[in-house]
Amino acid sequence: MLADRYDLPLSTTSAAARDAYVQGCDRALTFYPGAIEAYDRALAADPRLALAHAGKAQVLIREGNVPAAKAALATASDLTAGLLPREASHIAFLELVFAGKTDAAIAALRAHLATWPRDALVLSTAANPNGLIGASGRLGQKHDIAALMDSLAPHWGDDFWFLSHHAMALSEDGQLAAARPKIERSVAANPNNAHGAHGFAHVCYESGELDAARAYLSSWLATYPRDGFFYGHLSWHLSLVELQLGHWDAALRLYRDAIALDWHSGGPQQRVSDGAAFLWRSELAGHPRDVAAWRAIYEYGKSALPQPGNGLADLHVILAQAVMGDDAGLDARVRQMEALAREGRYPSGSYLPSLSRGFAAFERGDFSAAIDALAPLAGENERIGGSRAQHDLIDFTLMKACLEAGRPEEAQRLLGVRRPGASDVPVKGIATLD
Repeated sequence: MLADRYDLPLSTTSAAARDAYVQGCDRALTFYPGAIEAYDRALAADPRLALAHAGKAQVLIREGNVPAAKAALATASDLTAGLLPREASHIAFLELVFAGKTDAAIAALRAHLATWPRDALVLSTAANPNGLIGASGRLGQKHDIAALMDSLAPHWGDDFWFLSHHAMALSEDGQLAAARPKIERSVAANPNNAHGAHGFAHVCYESGELDAARAYLSSWLATYPRDGFFYGHLSWHLSLVELQLGHWDAALRLYRDAIALDWHSGGPQQRVSDGAAFLWRSELAGHPRDVAAWRAIYEYGKSALPQPGNGLADLHVILAQAVMGDDAGLDARVRQMEALAREGRYPSGSYLPSLSRGFAAFERGDFSAAIDALAPLAGENERIGGSRAQHDLIDFTLMKACLEAGRPEEAQRLLGVRRPGASDVPVKGIATLD
């Protein structure tokens, strides 16, 4: 029987379909362009290859093409009769993910991987801080992801793709000494893996190695396709480095070339998150506000993400609403989140509505109210998903509020409890506390 790259059997007798499917998976897993086209070639050779339909669904959903993703998964579901148990379980798991049944999906994930630990496409949904577990709203999820990857490691050996995600998980859990050798082995084994570059950027960020991150990302992005899904996001990572190094012109150039809406290569959630985060963090560092850029993100968020759902993306939609003075829109979104939370359908619960009040107060210059809203939430950032680098936006805002409110001793205390080794804090005025 034909098998995929990870020695998992496939329900097809077509070698051409198998080969194209493997190529599609390779492209999907490394975030290189061409995954959809490869899956389509697989389906041209064997229209009943259910996992090719499921693979397309995963790529389409991350690109923000929800109707097409649901249609592809529905086709895969229609083909489950007679499939191998692993393939049927793979598709049933994705059905739970697409339906937003987070708890059931996490339980199915663990059961599936206990039997088929090398099912990379299933694992890919949860092996990163923005995935299934990361967006679950659960405290302690960073450690959970690291523990999951630790448990699977004996089945993967030195596979470059697994190592990149394992390193990222360890880094997010604060295990930098363990993360470093894994990410180095990953990028050495296959430099053409956007997750490897991403993991390297995060390890450097958490270790405060700005020059190493700058050199690596600048070189790596020079050979990565501009339409690669992570081109915009990795450019955002490089822009953070430039901001921290005080290279404003270089940071702004990256924003205009690869992070701004018209140039970002990612899906809607990533476009809003990266763009708003850059603009907000640049202002915290003391650089001027770009009202036109904020207005563009605000309008795009209203059309592309009209309803709350993903905590990390919702945070950045809220930022744009606050900046643009849309009090009514912000209040309506908060009420929607609260209603979903009461129904048990908003993973981060009351956290983000409370957080939004802090950002709204900060934006209108009521820094004491911002502190009152944000300070009690410290230590719960992981409830919205995303990485510790992304969560720093929240912590930096609280530090800036303390400075603006004339409460430097509180900002000093926040600096004192910042995780060891992490990159510097690019907030105007913070250096006076050293």
